[in-house]
Amino acid sequence: MAVSEAGKSENLQTTKLIATWLIGGVVLGVSALGVYFTFPLGKWRMKKKNRPVRVYMDGCFDMMHYGHCNALRQARALGDQLVVGVVSDAEITVNKGPPVTPLKERMIMVSAVKWVDEVIPDAPYAITEEFMKKLFDEYDIDYIIHGDDPCILPDGTDAYALAKKAGRYKQIKRTEGVSSTDIVGRMLLCVRERTSSESQNHSSLQRQFSHGHNQNSEDSGSGSGTRISQFLPTSRRIVQFSNGKGPGPDARIVYIDGAFDLFHAGHVEILRLARGLGDFLLVGIHTDQTVSAHRGAHRPIMNLHERSLSVLACRYVDEVIIGATWEVSRDMITTFNISLVVHGTVAEDNDFRKEKCNPYDVPISMGIFKLLDSPLDITTSTIIKRIVSNHEAYLKRNERKTESERRYYEDKTYVSGD
Repeated sequence: MAVSEAGKSENLQTTKLIATWLIGGVVLGVSALGVYFTFPLGKWRMKKKNRPVRVYMDGCFDMMHYGHCNALRQARALGDQLVVGVVSDAEITVNKGPPVTPLKERMIMVSAVKWVDEVIPDAPYAITEEFMKKLFDEYDIDYIIHGDDPCILPDGTDAYALAKKAGRYKQIKRTEGVSSTDIVGRMLLCVRERTSSESQNHSSLQRQFSHGHNQNSEDSGSGSGTRISQFLPTSRRIVQFSNGKGPGPDARIVYIDGAFDLFHAGHVEILRLARGLGDFLLVGIHTDQTVSAHRGAHRPIMNLHERSLSVLACRYVDEVIIGATWEVSRDMITTFNISLVVHGTVAEDNDFRKEKCNPYDVPISMGIFKLLDSPLDITTSTIIKRIVSNHEAYLKRNERKTESERRYYEDKTYVSGD
């Protein structure tokens, strides 16, 4: 029986091809004529099917605050794993001015945020082609994330232009009412007011910060050129930051309290030690009025709700008391079933033993008080002193940022998201 030309060709292919395997991303074929290769397969395409979605976000994370934490929370929600790049001190200095906190401290802060899975130190300020390839190939990054506020380089170009061009960019909503520039501006305004003999009520700025009032640069008289944003706390934001679960019936509950103003690496490290002493860490955060009474009218720099969110974002913290009393009472210990009360050796209130009313008298009398050796010699005053000692440089830094901040707020439109 005659066989068509097409049939002959098909039979020939069947005879020649014995088997094929997929080896190392290449289709390998064995035939009667020997071994042959076909097209290579994209590595990331093969792996993506059975691996988590990994997203990347970078930043300076200088004077880290709840706005940074909320950005990281939103970024993490866009994938299964969040990798964070922390920009080097040198790159920050070139692009924005001198950082307040050095890389080592910023790494501690970012690593402690509960939505972060991995941290890359010394990340570049701009996403270069080489670094983007490294993210995709070595870190298996699927998407690069940034907020809806523009990130413009000194030459006027978009820092995320390459990621957008590659189709691997996703945007999140910027958190309202706070920025590092804003916080530095608060301190500069306080320094100005404290040293000015023409000042009105010397506690006015602190009261405005505590109650979320908007202090524009035009009416501040500070010369800092800094727009103080308005913080708008919501119950939903607290829920988003909360772990949403309490301690088990037999949990050893550790309690630590404080102002936790300008949440910094020293706070993180003492919280880490405290959490290691039990199963559940409860943190008491003092009211603005309590902090002012013990540390002066210009404190706290950040209000109670802002401080609460910063502490809640820390992976070592299980729950917070928003507006804890100064004294740790027997009723509080009973109500929360506290097993141990701790306090760090490096703190701004370490004269408590000399006070007429020691706030820890009750836990001391019950034998459940412990003084912890603080790993870092950093307090909120340390951060403020860094600003004050180099305030001219920070004034210039904030002045450079003022125009972009002003444009952002003037041109801002509604952006959906969290």
